[in-house]
Amino acid sequence: MKEYIEERAIAIVNYIIDHNATVRQAARTFGISKSTVHKDCVDRLVQVNPGLAAQVRKVLDINKSERHIRGGMATREKYQHRLAICSREEK
Repeated sequence: MKEYIEERAIAIVNYIIDHNATVRQAARTFGISKSTVHKDCVDRLVQVNPGLAAQVRKVLDINKSERHIRGGMATREKYQHRLAICSREEK
């Protein structure tokens, strides 16, 4: 594996652990795709630093278990925002 990929994987994992970030947030921050972030965290990092890979796996598992809640909250906020806009237009 090329050195810059190893460095990127470690930087991404440190960001996810420090900020308790999702794969989507990390991808946006580093300007890469979600699939690249996931591959770096799950596959490539195991070869480079297994201890760090275990730490990030815990964060990713927590995020995965909470994603249905986050999706519901996002949908709720979306419709509340639409409702607020519609009620302002009626006045």
